[in-house]
Amino acid sequence: MFVKKMNTRMRIVLVGILILFIVIIGKVFYIQVISYQKLNQHATSLWSRNLPLEANRGIIYDRNGVVLAGNITTTSLVLIPSQIENKEATAKSLANILQTDYENMLDHVSKKTSIERVHPEGRRLSNEIADQISSLKLPGVYLVKESKRNYPYDTYLSHTLGFVGIDNQGLSGLELMYDKYLTGSYGAIKYFSDAKGNKLEFSQIYEKPQDGMNMTLTIDFELQEAVERELDNVMSMYQADQAFAIAMDPNSGAILAISSRPNFSPSHYQDYTEEEINRNLPIWMTYEPGSTFKNVDTI
Repeated sequence: MFVKKMNTRMRIVLVGILILFIVIIGKVFYIQVISYQKLNQHATSLWSRNLPLEANRGIIYDRNGVVLAGNITTTSLVLIPSQIENKEATAKSLANILQTDYENMLDHVSKKTSIERVHPEGRRLSNEIADQISSLKLPGVYLVKESKRNYPYDTYLSHTLGFVGIDNQGLSGLELMYDKYLTGSYGAIKYFSDAKGNKLEFSQIYEKPQDGMNMTLTIDFELQEAVERELDNVMSMYQADQAFAIAMDPNSGAILAISSRPNFSPSHYQDYTEEEINRNLPIWMTYEPGSTFKNVDTI
């Protein structure tokens, strides 16, 4: 009787151990096979850090392929504070090169963040300043390429094209109206670091940015150039306060040229008043129909 009870108990224990092993093996299988992708992504997110790479904004062309708004490549400063060994010396060196306040730069290099952008002093740096920073080879100090909007004909078509901010976001004109199409998607250089921010010896991963969509206007640059020139002549000859002109294809209604005075430089919009940059006179202003109604008069 006693032996029988012992055998029963041993069987129960063995069955329990077996069930426990099955549960453990099932859990391991679930983690290693079924949830592998999710857990791997979570682990990678804990190790990886991204240096953002800005995409090129879509190019704006005239009807014949002349670039009215393009991009040039510039360099910006990015810091990884946890990798900076001597924060005071680094802040002093960068402050001298960027000609900014030491305390402000010390605040940047001491931030408790994984990546710190130096804004606005470290944005859109000239090649000379970028070379000076690069030559120092400071730990935790990185230079990344960025795209800057470029208007090759400066004030031409300024009210219609509009302008962008320092982060390449459309703020006015076509740049604002079609911003979601012109804006691309950021890429990144991914690297791996430990919990203290020290860089690990793993291969970097390059994710290419996706450029924005290009846009072609009905504008004919040769006509636009003529309109801009004649408006300048009118303003000079008559000392006018304002002037505007529109050239249209009478068969299709397509706008071939459009401009007004006063105008502005989209690359330096901060130097102008809100009235100067926001008033696209051919669109905003009312005027007498005049010769545009000749076709009605002759009927």
